[in-house]
Amino acid sequence: MTELKTRASSINRALDQIGDKWCILIIQEVFWGINSFGGMLEAIGVSRGVLSNRLKWLQSMGCLRRHPTGGNARHPVYHLTRKSIDLYHTALMAVVWEEHYHPPPPKGRVQLLHRSCGHSPVPTLRCSTCRRDVRGQDVSYHPGPGATRDVRDKKVRRRSSLSVDDVPSERSVYRNLIGLVGDRWTANVIALAFHGLQRFDEFHRELPVATNILSDRMQFLVRQGVFATRPYQQRPVRHLYELTDKGWDLFPYFLTLLQWGDKWCDRGAGRPLCLTHELCGESLHGEVVCNHCGEELRAHHVDFSIGPMQA
Repeated sequence: MTELKTRASSINRALDQIGDKWCILIIQEVFWGINSFGGMLEAIGVSRGVLSNRLKWLQSMGCLRRHPTGGNARHPVYHLTRKSIDLYHTALMAVVWEEHYHPPPPKGRVQLLHRSCGHSPVPTLRCSTCRRDVRGQDVSYHPGPGATRDVRDKKVRRRSSLSVDDVPSERSVYRNLIGLVGDRWTANVIALAFHGLQRFDEFHRELPVATNILSDRMQFLVRQGVFATRPYQQRPVRHLYELTDKGWDLFPYFLTLLQWGDKWCDRGAGRPLCLTHELCGESLHGEVVCNHCGEELRAHHVDFSIGPMQA
């Protein structure tokens, strides 16, 4: 089961860089142009202490740069780095999932315009080799040269009681997804499910987490419609946790995040996990492309706005 430990380790390599749900929300707000401490405080609705802590964390990870405003170091602004701008494809996959399963009101919809072809694209994840759409069910895994085992301390505390539902910003366009993947253990459970794990004891063997905490995460994912349960044993009753369509459709987000981690979090040993696209038999590299012209979507070629489509 080395590859399963590797999968959790691979996802955590990226999660270690971007932090928890509040860090993800901060990066999102800076994407939308809110880059002052006061502006973020108002938009995110988090405490000053938590915001200050997460801003320092993101700077230490190289995801944000701090600059004084007009030479005044007491009122800085924060800018994205090349590292955080490269989360663009991950953000696009988050928007696609969110709009499909949790359609926002018109004032919160993201509108995209691909300048290269003049269309409003639906970002699509395709295999760079065969150009077919990538589904998690068509992917296999094996350890890469940088494979490691999960050596984290055992988790015994529950999820933070803070909810992204309380975030006041109308620009929080993928708040439901953040509620899922902004918690590391919930993200780990989803990632391992892509490998075919379905039984509680299978997840527990792979993750250094107390049973009550793991049970909390599993039940949360059932309530969110990511897992469906099916009994496989009666005495005592035990259930399989099977990914729903909603759960499988999180795969593009995870793949782009994994590829981001491979690029920016490499410790010199190479990729910890290698993926094969079974439809073509080649090593999988996913590209986020325009569904109209097939060109890879890049931030400087796409205009975006939030709100109703302009006539």
